[in-house]
Amino acid sequence: HVQLVESGGGSVQAGGTLHLSCRISGGGDSEYCMAWFRQTPGNEREGVATIYHFEGAYADAVKGRFTIFRFDGENTIDLQMTDLKTEDTGMYYCAATNADASRCRPDRTQDFPYWGQGTQVTVS
Repeated sequence: HVQLVESGGGSVQAGGTLHLSCRISGGGDSEYCMAWFRQTPGNEREGVATIYHFEGAYADAVKGRFTIFRFDGENTIDLQMTDLKTEDTGMYYCAATNADASRCRPDRTQDFPYWGQGTQVTVS
């Protein structure tokens, strides 16, 4: 079965940089749209960035500051987060779907059936 394992995250001061990674396994030869979402207590999970093949899409709140990359024959994605703000604080989750490109967007939380355990990002 599909598994997602995140790494990275941590604590940083505002204006700093953090880097998240996510590796997908168990998916066979299927092509997956992969994504990062985030959630803070009391709020709904929100999309941050998605990547279909090597094309990324971003939520407005992170455009120009975050970059999503794909490596290793498409089994690993990274999220480079720069100029971090306190409002970027939250639990960040890696997610995947084998839905088509039209649904590989940060506003399509409902189309992602596979999720990692999450990694905490704290900006102070």
